[in-house]
Amino acid sequence: MIRFIKKFFQTTEQEDLVEGSVFAFANKLLELQERIEKLENENVGLTNALYECENRIEAKIDKIHPIIYNINSTEN
Repeated sequence: MIRFIKKFFQTTEQEDLVEGSVFAFANKLLELQERIEKLENENVGLTNALYECENRIEAKIDKIHPIIYNINSTEN
């Protein structure tokens, strides 16, 4: 019964691919290529944002000055 319900609610795209439709396969391939390009662009954007954050943090760390203690020997 569960198998029947699952088959009833499956999308028609899977059926097109099962039938061996060349057009369905080509459309799916184009969708995957577009998705890959979108993910590559997101990757470039995230990498650039990461470099910007890293540079800002390094700049803040460079501004930190070490503490200098003025300790004098009083054993003279």
